Amino acid sequence: MFSKEESARLRQEFWTSFGKSFPKKWLLYNTKIKDLSLKFHADTKKARVMIDIEMKDPLFREAYFDKFLSLKNILKAEIPDLIFDKEHHLENGKIISRIYTELTGVSIHNKKSWHKIYNFFNKNMPKLENIFNEYYDFIKDV
Repeated sequence: MFSKEESARLRQEFWTSFGKSFPKKWLLYNTKIKDLSLKFHADTKKARVMIDIEMKDPLFREAYFDKFLSLKNILKAEIPDLIFDKEHHLENGKIISRIYTELTGVSIHNKKSWHKIYNFFNKNMPKLENIFNEYYDFIKDV
């Protein structure tokens, strides 16, 4: 078990090390579509690469999610285990739509799993970015 301070230090070290290991300018929040972002996530049980659709208006959120659903075959051809979650409930009670791939059995607190997580991130995020960029004109028009 780690204290809050130890956990925060490990998380900071994890992300700093990732940035140094893969010094790339990731798309992430710079999608040019409000409340739609590509994200990395790592915790004590899993790592994820994801697209979060966080519009407050459920109709807009659903419209963007449907755009990605129409690209499902293309996305799955690149990342076969991609999960489409139309109503993903966050811990704070907010409902978003999330499309993601997940690596389980890893922990941000275990430095021995960092390399595996970094490789997972670096393998999958470029695929999401490429599809997002290629189909941007289609996706943005809701």
